[in-house]
Amino acid sequence: MHHGPATDWSKDKAAPFKTRVGIWMFVLYAVIYIGFILINTFNPKLMGSDIGGLNLATVYGFGLIIFALMLAFVYNAICSAAEEEINGRLDDEADEEEAA
Repeated sequence: MHHGPATDWSKDKAAPFKTRVGIWMFVLYAVIYIGFILINTFNPKLMGSDIGGLNLATVYGFGLIIFALMLAFVYNAICSAAEEEINGRLDDEADEEEAA
């Protein structure tokens, strides 16, 4: 079965930028998650306190999940824009050099 030629994936010149953004977002999430762990470790009664009918552990836990989803959407938006700008700009420069 023949599927046709493979697509040409050129080098992603935005990869270093995307890596830095991902690392910074991971560090931010890790700090907030460490806060959750520290509260559970050193003051577990605090996690039982009520916040709008739910305890802090539930609110904090769902907050972590929602925050992770928000970070994923922000990462996608930032990295998509960077790919278009960096890769597109460099491709345009290469096209101009070839035309000259």
